[in-house]
Amino acid sequence: MNIEQRVRELVEEKIADRPELFIVDIKMHPNGRLVILMDGDNGIGIADCAAISRTVGFHLEEENVIEQAYHLEVSSPGLDYPLSTQRQYQKNVGRSLSVKLADVPDKREGKLLEVQEAGILIEESIKEKGKKAVLEQNLIPFDQITEIKVLISFK
Repeated sequence: MNIEQRVRELVEEKIADRPELFIVDIKMHPNGRLVILMDGDNGIGIADCAAISRTVGFHLEEENVIEQAYHLEVSSPGLDYPLSTQRQYQKNVGRSLSVKLADVPDKREGKLLEVQEAGILIEESIKEKGKKAVLEQNLIPFDQITEIKVLISFK
């Protein structure tokens, strides 16, 4: 069993009674940095991150899973971190997104209206030359998406 799998098991065990919390990513970097990214349907607090860190750290030490020195980080993904799970998409319905597609160099931007099984439905402003911009709803299939980020508005 690799380190990331064991850490996933430990985290899932720790949050088993907290269905609103979920794992975004777990990554063991070659430089010894073990990063656990967590989120919640209503966000995640420092106390939850600290509790997960204590539990995972304790078990990793006790089981001697990682032989070299390592640094454990537990946090929520930053605003610039791409969305990667269905739960993150769902949590961001109503917010504006930037969507990178596999075959298109331009990003598409729009308000996330709905998360469907096959993809996301966004409302985007389409501007044709010499005409007023029109709002259009478009379904973007997950298999065409390479990256989705939440756009931050300072209005």
